[in-house]
Amino acid sequence: MMIEREPTFPIDPLFLERWSPRAFDGAEIPHDALMAMFEAARWAPSAFNAQPWRFLYARRGDEHWPRFLDLLIPWNQAWAKGAAALVFMLSDTLTETEWGGTQISHSHSFDAGAAWACLALQAAKLGYQAHGMSGIELDRARADLDVPERFRIEAAAAIGRPGDPATLPESLRAREAPSNRRALEEIVFHGRFPG
Repeated sequence: MMIEREPTFPIDPLFLERWSPRAFDGAEIPHDALMAMFEAARWAPSAFNAQPWRFLYARRGDEHWPRFLDLLIPWNQAWAKGAAALVFMLSDTLTETEWGGTQISHSHSFDAGAAWACLALQAAKLGYQAHGMSGIELDRARADLDVPERFRIEAAAAIGRPGDPATLPESLRAREAPSNRRALEEIVFHGRFPG
C-alpha cells in the first residue's frame, strides 16, 4: 500500500520524493553521479566550519564492494546487495583549535548528519535514493577500513535507483514504500518541552 505523503505546510517536493527503499535495480552508478552526492554533502553547515564528516565508499563491481557488503549485518546484506554504492559515514570526534591543539567536538555527529541529509537529497534529485542504516559490524568495519580511533563510524548507506520489490525477501516487500512522518505537533514545541 502506497502512503500519500502530504506536508502540513508547503515545502519543496524534493523532501517528499526522498525516501529509503530497500529494493534497488542492481545497476552501476556513474562516478560523476556519486561524486555529485558527495559534493552536496561537502557544502553542509558545521560548527566552526570544522566539516567533521568523512565518507568511505565502494561501487558495485569494484574491488572494495565485497568487503563493504560483508561489513553490514546479515539483515542489511540481504537487501543492500542490490545497491549501486555502499557508503560508510564517519565523523571526527576532535576539532582543531585556534591555538594549534585539538578538543572534543560536541557536534560532530550532528554535523555529519547534516552532510548525510544533503547527500540523500542530492541522490533523490538525481533519480537515486540513499538508505541509511546503523546495522554495521562496527568493530570489524573500524579494523577492515583502517578508521583512526578519533573518528566515529556513524552509519552506512546503500545508494541506487529504486528497483522491483519482488527482489526483496518476502518479509520486506510489504514495507517497500515511502513512510509517513509524525505530526508536526508531536515534534515541535513552542517554549519548554511538554511535561
